[in-house]
Amino acid sequence: MRLPPECSQALLGVSADYDRLLDAIGDARLVLIGEASHGTHEFYAERARITRRLIEEKGFSAVAAEADWPDAYRVTRWLEGRGEDRSPEAALSGFRRFPAWMWRNVVVRDFIAWLRGHNARVGRAVGFYGLDLYSLFASMQAVLAYLAKVDPEAARRARGRYSCFDHFREDSQAYGYAASFGMKRDCEDEVVRQLVDMRRRAADLAARHGGVEADELFAAEQNARLVKNAEEYYRTMFAGRVSSWNLRDTHMAETLDALTEHLERRGGEARIVVWAHNSHLGDARATEMGSSGELNLGQVVREHHPGECFLVGFSTFSGSVTAADDWDSPARVKQVRPGLPGSYEALFHSTGSPRFMVMLRGAGLPTEIYGPLLQRAIGVIYRPETERLSHYFEARLVEQFDAMIHIDETQALRALEPEGAVTEEPPETFPTGI
Repeated sequence: MRLPPECSQALLGVSADYDRLLDAIGDARLVLIGEASHGTHEFYAERARITRRLIEEKGFSAVAAEADWPDAYRVTRWLEGRGEDRSPEAALSGFRRFPAWMWRNVVVRDFIAWLRGHNARVGRAVGFYGLDLYSLFASMQAVLAYLAKVDPEAARRARGRYSCFDHFREDSQAYGYAASFGMKRDCEDEVVRQLVDMRRRAADLAARHGGVEADELFAAEQNARLVKNAEEYYRTMFAGRVSSWNLRDTHMAETLDALTEHLERRGGEARIVVWAHNSHLGDARATEMGSSGELNLGQVVREHHPGECFLVGFSTFSGSVTAADDWDSPARVKQVRPGLPGSYEALFHSTGSPRFMVMLRGAGLPTEIYGPLLQRAIGVIYRPETERLSHYFEARLVEQFDAMIHIDETQALRALEPEGAVTEEPPETFPTGI
């Protein structure tokens, strides 16, 4: 395939690489930047390059990632000079749950170190926030810790409500199994009551505590909402993939909207960069996922914020990736098989260009690119022995994203330390772990 210059841009590793992308983004308030795997260095590094420019040149005020809210908020506290952490490595130390390498890696470490310096230079707090749903027990602990500081009586009530989970010893999957099969009364009413209680008393707490405390109140309320949504998620995960996937991505969209409103209350227009897997950020309506009834964050953002968002995807043909064989197994550097015939990866490889960007909203696009074609998705688990079944789905790229960045050969992401095998939450996304 030949890509005409009017719709493509070679990436040469120079400062002007993404001038055209920033021009296309224009005044969009939400820029969603994906990845075709959770373990590829180039995806993380190029996403960080683009994000730095969006922050410096377009005034973006936050990064929202496919990460757990309590762990990401610890990073935000460090970025703002709060908390006890003294280094970027320490700020990322909350990311202990498998797969820790998704956020405890050298690219994210270097990015948040740069971001803290940027905040200090310009006197403006650009934060790092989590959108994901897996931190059920960590979020409960965060709610209790916050209330213990500001309202001990409310903390006592919350502790009583959350005691509904005590028998499961922080095993969310065990709770979901017991609740969904009627082995134990579910905790739905208790977590809803706690969220309603926090929202009812938020005005009173906000009146008593201003400034930074407003951020702490917002973080605590988000943790309470996460507990409510996560309880539903784990209770329904045994009912089927579609319902639990949709709950997870709907939660991400709700969190993004809540974060936007909070940042705007702090002053000015909120402009947010979102980091997540292609499968969450490319419009699901243009994929096999959508045909089976699944929605995703990219679709919801386009529906709710038309004309205010821009979606960027990544792809690769071959190379290596950091991934595990099974959930909660040690990370390994694994070889990525060449893209299958009939895939976008193979189509982009046929251009002979090692790195390029395709602008999907302009003129001159080759007819082949419209698809549908296969598209690869590697999560935290990579199983090349079942490559087609485990890692490919059909997509119509031009409807899925606004721009696509292809790096033909990529390398594995490097974790800050050897990956452990400790997990605090179970895998809904098994076997692909997206």
